[in-house]
Amino acid sequence: MTLLQQYFPDLSAVQIEQFAALEALYNEWNAQINVISRKDTEHFYERHVLHSLAIAKVAQFLPGAQVLDIGTGGGFPGIPLAILFPEVQFHLVDSIGKKIKVVQEVAASLGLQNVKASHARAESIKERYDFIVSRAVTQMPVFLTWVKGKSAKKNLHTFKNGIFYLKGGDLSEELAGLKYPYKEFPIADFYKEAFFETKKVVYVQLVP
Repeated sequence: MTLLQQYFPDLSAVQIEQFAALEALYNEWNAQINVISRKDTEHFYERHVLHSLAIAKVAQFLPGAQVLDIGTGGGFPGIPLAILFPEVQFHLVDSIGKKIKVVQEVAASLGLQNVKASHARAESIKERYDFIVSRAVTQMPVFLTWVKGKSAKKNLHTFKNGIFYLKGGDLSEELAGLKYPYKEFPIADFYKEAFFETKKVVYVQLVP
């Protein structure tokens, strides 16, 4: 939590309380359902919460925005972002039902009214959203096929509607030939921890 407040000093008392409750909640659920890698549990705030919130270092979602989190697993990046942006609506989707159960229980425990969780494949989602977020669930060209037709047509933000994707390593080959404009933001520009050295937020613009 000290690390989190170092990078996000303007959290409200409610947000601090919600973020502080996350680690115990996930430890409890992880004992029943493996939603977080065991080796990462000791670095929970760094490798899960801060990593998820790197998207917020790139873009600020406006009140009323609709955000889809595909392949959310146990709720990342969606749950930390939903705490940070309480006036934004988040739809967290995963094809594994037991992971969505964890998301629903965590959101309920925190009193998050802005989170909807669905046990579904990405392709089955019919609504449209301002932004789609995800954390390295697949190669970007494959991900683009999953999100086709899911972007709202009206742009309301500084960034035009599209994807914010958390991914690590050299992405030049993976992103080569994309037909959409994109930009990479090194997370090391925002956080000094060694874990983030090769990690990036990739923004892909889907709407002209």
